[in-house]
Amino acid sequence: MNPLTRLLSIAAVFFAVAGPAAAQDVEPSDMVRGGMQAIQMIDQGKAGELWDGATAVARKRVSRSDFAASVTRNRASLGTPTQRTWVGVNRQVVTDPDPETAGQYVSVEYETRFSSQPAGIQRELVSFRLDNDRVWRFSGYVLRQPPAAK
Repeated sequence: MNPLTRLLSIAAVFFAVAGPAAAQDVEPSDMVRGGMQAIQMIDQGKAGELWDGATAVARKRVSRSDFAASVTRNRASLGTPTQRTWVGVNRQVVTDPDPETAGQYVSVEYETRFSSQPAGIQRELVSFRLDNDRVWRFSGYVLRQPPAAK
């Protein structure tokens, strides 16, 4: 087993949930750690490998090459991360006629400072979906500016 496959297997086991009651009681700290693992793969230029372990619906919506290119393009001008703090964990149940899209999702949001913008903060949002086999899998990554302060 190559190191990447092993890492993705470990990540899948890390998010394994035993039964329907456990899915309701997802541990936020586990999701924060899992989100950090996903972002660190992106930091290391492994967006394609992250996509390889994503939920099936995510892989259907965007190709591996498009996902990796988009992440690389969006992160290119920011430099390396210098500080990253999680700021929120949100759970959502999506109802949809398509069973691949419907289900439970958890998103973890981080505030991140990058070397090319030391005074600015970016928001990174990592999402996971609870698949039918009761395993939480990566389902998305978004990088955006935080909302303006009022």
